Amino acid sequence: MQEYPGLRRRGFLAAASGVGALALVGCGGGSDNDSGAGAGGGNNGKPRRGGRLRAAFAGGGASETLDPHLANLFADVARAKALFDKLADYGDDLSAQPRLASGWEPNAGLDRWKVTLRKADFHNGKPVTAEDVLFSYRRIADPEKAFRAKASLEPIDLKASRAVDERTVEFVLKRPTAEFPNVLAAFGAYIVPDGTSDADFDKKPVGSGPFRFVSFAPGRSAVFRRNDAYWDGAPHLDEVEFVVANEESARVNALLGGQVEYAHELNPTTARAHEGKGQIEIVRLRNSAMQAFAMKTDRAPFDDKRVREAFFLIADRQELIDGALSGAGVVGNDLFGKGYEYYADGLPQREQDLDRARSLLKKAGAEKLKVTLDTSAVAAGFTEAAGIFRDQAAKAGVTVDVKMGSKDSYWADILDSGTLCCYRSGAMPIESHISQRLLTDSTTNATKWHHKDFDALYQQAQSTKDEKDRAAVFGRMQRRLYAEGGFLVWGFADWIIGTGRTVKGVERKAPANTLDWARFDKVWLA
Repeated sequence: MQEYPGLRRRGFLAAASGVGALALVGCGGGSDNDSGAGAGGGNNGKPRRGGRLRAAFAGGGASETLDPHLANLFADVARAKALFDKLADYGDDLSAQPRLASGWEPNAGLDRWKVTLRKADFHNGKPVTAEDVLFSYRRIADPEKAFRAKASLEPIDLKASRAVDERTVEFVLKRPTAEFPNVLAAFGAYIVPDGTSDADFDKKPVGSGPFRFVSFAPGRSAVFRRNDAYWDGAPHLDEVEFVVANEESARVNALLGGQVEYAHELNPTTARAHEGKGQIEIVRLRNSAMQAFAMKTDRAPFDDKRVREAFFLIADRQELIDGALSGAGVVGNDLFGKGYEYYADGLPQREQDLDRARSLLKKAGAEKLKVTLDTSAVAAGFTEAAGIFRDQAAKAGVTVDVKMGSKDSYWADILDSGTLCCYRSGAMPIESHISQRLLTDSTTNATKWHHKDFDALYQQAQSTKDEKDRAAVFGRMQRRLYAEGGFLVWGFADWIIGTGRTVKGVERKAPANTLDWARFDKVWLA
C-alpha cells in the first residue's frame, strides 16, 4: 500500500476528530449523463480509462469498518457506495431512483410492495437475489444491533415479507406507505450476500458495487479496484484509494501538493482563497445542509406562536449567510429541503421586519424578552451564526445570551434541554425530515412539535397513491410549519469539495449524501 509520509508526518492520519459526520447531523437517482459534471469547467472530451484516484476524507480512527450497515461518516458512506449497492438511492431532488431494484409496484392499499431486481452479480460472481435482499434487511433490523438504517426499515414487517422468486421480493408493510421507495434508498440500507458474517466485512468484503476490495487499513487507507462486470457500466478508473486526513488543512495541503486528487469537505474560506486561481478546482454542492435555529415549541417563550413568528422576522438571513457561511450558501425560508421533491417553493420569502417583530412580542407580553441560545463548535458556522443572531435580536429589544456547549455531547444535549439552539441537517427527503423530526413520536424532535392533526396529515400523505394529491398534502403541512413551526431555517450551505485539475466527471448538482455525490465510478483522470 502506498504511504503518504507528508500526511503522516503532520500527524493527520491519527484519531478521528469527529468531523465528516453531516451524514449523522440532526439525526446519496441520478442519471449517467454529465450535465453540470466535470470539474475543470466542462468534461474536456471523452472519458479516459485508467489511473488511480486518491480521495481524502475525514475518518473514524482505528475503529473504522467496511461494514456498510455501520456507515455513519462521509468516509464510511463513500467507501460503502464504492463496494455495495442499495435497491434505490436518492436523486439530486431527493426522490428515490432505482438501483439494484429495476422497479416497484404497490397494491391498492399501499401496504404491500413488489420489488423487482435487475440482473446484477456480486464480486464473487453470484447473482444478487431476493434472498440476499431479505438477509440484508433482517441483519439491519436485528434488535441486538445498532445499524444506521434500522429506524428507516421500521415500516417493513420482515417476518411476513418473502421472496416470490429469485428476482422478486414482496414487502409486507405495517401500515400504508406511499413513499416506500424512500425506505429502499435509506442511508445504510446496502445489499450484502446472504450468509455474510460480521468478520467478512473487514477481511474481504463482497458487494455488487462498481469497485472490488483490494486492501484496508482502518483510520488510514482503503484501496479498491474496478469491477469490470458492474451492472451499471465499469468505472473509468483502474483504482480508487480513500486516504484519511482529519484536519481540513491536511486535506487541502495534500491536494495542493499532488498527494491526492480529491479532497472532501473544505471550508468556505479555503474555497474562496483557491477558486479560479488555476491550481485546484472548487466544486460547490448546493442545498446540501440546512442551517437553522430550533425553537422548543412546548415551553416558554416559544410555546406562543407569536413569539416564534417574531423570531422568524428578526432574522436577517443574508447577513447570516455572509457572516456564518462566508457567503457559501443561499437563504432559507423556514422550511427544510429547498430544491427537493415536494418543497413548498410558492411561499413568500421572509425578510427581516423588526417593527412587526416588536409588535408581535408586545402582543405576546414578551417585550423585554431574554433567551439563551445554545451553540457549539460542533459544526462550521454555529458560533458565528449565534453571535450574528444575538446582535440582530438586540435591535428588536430581545436579549440573547449565547451559551457554548460541548462538541462531544451537543446533539444529545439540545434534543430535550434548553429553549433555542443552533441546528443543521444533511440532505434527506422532506418526508423523512417530517417523520424523523416533526411527528409526536419522532425520536429526534428537537422543536418538540407535537400536533395530532399534523400527525394525521402525514398518515394521509402516506395513504395517498396519486402523487399530485400527495404533494398537496405535503404542501399543506409545510404551510403550517411556515406559519408557526419551530425551525427558523435561515439558510442552506454549500458542501465544498476540492479536486485536482485533471479530475473530470464530478457531478456538481448532487447534494452531499445523494447518489451522484462521491460517485467515483463516473469520474476520470484527464
